[in-house]
Amino acid sequence: MLESTIAGSLPKPPWLAEPETLWAPWRLPPETLAQGQRDAVLLALRDQEEAGIDIVTDGEQSRQHFVHGFLPKIEGVDFGRRVTIGIRADRYKAEVPVVTGPISRRGSIHGDEVRFARAHTTRRLKFTIPGPMTIVDTLADEHFRSRERLAMEFAEIINGEARELAALGLDVLQLDEPAFNVDAYLDDVRAWGIAALERATAGLGIRTAVHICYGYGIKANIDWKRTLGSEWRQYEQTFPLLARSRIDQVSLECANSRVPMSLLRLLEGKDVLVGAIDVATTSVETPEEVAATIRKALSFVPPERLYPCTNCGMVPLPREVARGKLRALAAGTALVRAGRVH
Repeated sequence: MLESTIAGSLPKPPWLAEPETLWAPWRLPPETLAQGQRDAVLLALRDQEEAGIDIVTDGEQSRQHFVHGFLPKIEGVDFGRRVTIGIRADRYKAEVPVVTGPISRRGSIHGDEVRFARAHTTRRLKFTIPGPMTIVDTLADEHFRSRERLAMEFAEIINGEARELAALGLDVLQLDEPAFNVDAYLDDVRAWGIAALERATAGLGIRTAVHICYGYGIKANIDWKRTLGSEWRQYEQTFPLLARSRIDQVSLECANSRVPMSLLRLLEGKDVLVGAIDVATTSVETPEEVAATIRKALSFVPPERLYPCTNCGMVPLPREVARGKLRALAAGTALVRAGRVH
């Protein structure tokens, strides 16, 4: 009860990639990169375990970016062609590969990563994959010319990959869908986004989660949040849809946010991964601050359904800050367990 976890990513060691940078270039040559990535996974697992995190991830140490790390083994996506587009409804610009033809997996994408992480931790293991709508929003499509059709194609690809990962001993598969939180996309979430999510997770036999937040702690996201007013109510439209879906868990942003905590009531029947760590600041929370966020959420989510978590990934943060936040998350969770849940 009240088992802690993280949204997914952790900072990479400075010998592996440029610190505190999204889409950071690798610092190792191709012949030693895979070994360096595995070493970084061991460090990420150790940091979580030593902090006291209950459900761990590989820290996304083998991926430059949470979306583009999934795409290199997809036939029909040309990484040799890059174009700059506006993503998340033009919140920021990104250089992305191009869909040039029918898409399919060339083979296992993340099997080796899950196999390695599973062999090196006895704790429950979560692995993250970008969701179909967010993948579509982070690509330039010159073939399908339909976001819905492309998303459904990716949902089938994700499902094939997810079935392989589940067979390797994965405990939780999380799909990251920050595109679900963009006002301009909410009609698409209703029309086909939830259906794509369910297609991607059909028949897995393990816990499934979707992560929806207000983004990494980077300037473009922080500036965008300032435009959202005194209350952030995007979840009000997506939560009822997710509550009716087959997804088991919903991960969201609560720490230092303007999300009305009462919206958590809309997720009745689902596990709720409550973001109690702010990833948009280098200030490390105290355990008491983490506990306060958890206790507020417990007014709307039963303790057996609540999982203390981070707001989003921590890859852009300094490593020591992220480590401190891991310790604060686990310590704050322990405070609530000891004083509130019996």
